[in-house]
Amino acid sequence: MKPEHPPEEHPLVQLARRTIEAYVREGQRISAPRELTPEMKLRAGTFVSLHRLGQLRGCIGTFMPTQPNVAVEVISNAISAATRDPRFTPVRPDELDDLVISVDVLSAPEAIESPAELDPVRYGVIVEAGGRRGLLLPNLEGVDTVEEQIAIARSKAWIAPREPIKLYRFEVVRYGHH
Repeated sequence: MKPEHPPEEHPLVQLARRTIEAYVREGQRISAPRELTPEMKLRAGTFVSLHRLGQLRGCIGTFMPTQPNVAVEVISNAISAATRDPRFTPVRPDELDDLVISVDVLSAPEAIESPAELDPVRYGVIVEAGGRRGLLLPNLEGVDTVEEQIAIARSKAWIAPREPIKLYRFEVVRYGHH
């Protein structure tokens, strides 16, 4: 019996990894693959999350599509997650081997009437007030209640705790590990 190899990374995760490596090492923005997988042909918002040594290292995304397809959306967001997340310094070449990457593909947001329609494992949340928007992905470690989810999304958008908000929910398909 051969030892079990870890499963191959999903093509979207591979694309994010190739993008980040080319950009961090050579300053090059790669092109989308000529052969697109079915997921890559969709138009959807995507988030690219980077973890290193168990800690968040970058997470940037779009909650609505801004590119012609998911492949280009992931390339754009992978570069941003690695180099433009204001919470972190840009990823350095010596960190690349330690990166754990996940890609979330988002469903279209749907307006909801109340927090009762949320579930922090199943749904991500978008809060909106006065042109400001905060988004939190679903199924995040340490976010166990709808109240926490809404509070974090509010703080990301600088929306005060008592300010009235509109709520939206969305689902994701997550590729890779979190």
